[in-house]
Amino acid sequence: MSDKELQGRVAVITGAGRSIGRAMALELASAGCAVVINVRSNRAEGEGVVKEIEAKGGRAMVAVADVIDAPAVNAMAEATLKKFGRIDYLVNNAAMRQEKSIEHMSFEDWRKITGVVLDGAFHCVKACLGAIKKSDAGSILNVGGLTGAMGAPDRVHVVTAKAGIAGFTRGLAMELAPHKITVNTLVPAMLAKPDKPNEIPAHPIYRPLMGRAAWPTDFAPLTRLLLGPGGRYITGQIINVNGGTYFGV
Repeated sequence: MSDKELQGRVAVITGAGRSIGRAMALELASAGCAVVINVRSNRAEGEGVVKEIEAKGGRAMVAVADVIDAPAVNAMAEATLKKFGRIDYLVNNAAMRQEKSIEHMSFEDWRKITGVVLDGAFHCVKACLGAIKKSDAGSILNVGGLTGAMGAPDRVHVVTAKAGIAGFTRGLAMELAPHKITVNTLVPAMLAKPDKPNEIPAHPIYRPLMGRAAWPTDFAPLTRLLLGPGGRYITGQIINVNGGTYFGV
């Protein structure tokens, strides 16, 4: 890859104030891409990422918007166009997680998770698609979850939402291919705790062959590839980055 192969491009990344979203933002900025750092409410966290990017000569802005709030998401897209003039890439990374058995799960619990993951992705695509269609290299990247493929106890709402993202990806890929827009899902593994980067979290389904939990930086290079010129023939794919925990087919 060229050092600045994304020069002149603009990406909107939801949930980009920390963890995987932050790592993705820093990686895309290092490739020359201007990045919109979406956070739900913690502006200071988002501004911290912007400062990291700007300190290295990159371009970025914060957009405070809850992805389940369609008007707020529309305003985020409009602010992006006002500042940068275009949107080439959308990364739907925002998510919520909760452990609760179906017996004790309320409909509000169910909707809180599925709303952010699925409805949020829908709102963001609707808000950004018009601009992405104008790009000559548009791309949408959704972030799935290991449990969406493997299941997990006490997380039926999370499992359902993440499995739904796979269907959302395939449907969009079929629909947007005539516009030369690629759509893929990156499925990360469980993350290590920041203070214990080599520890494997205690979980009944989590046994990575590589002998450690995932780090946020494990996903950033593939994000750069999928959105960039090297990923233009990859679409409709559910791509696992999990250290060998699960073999997708």
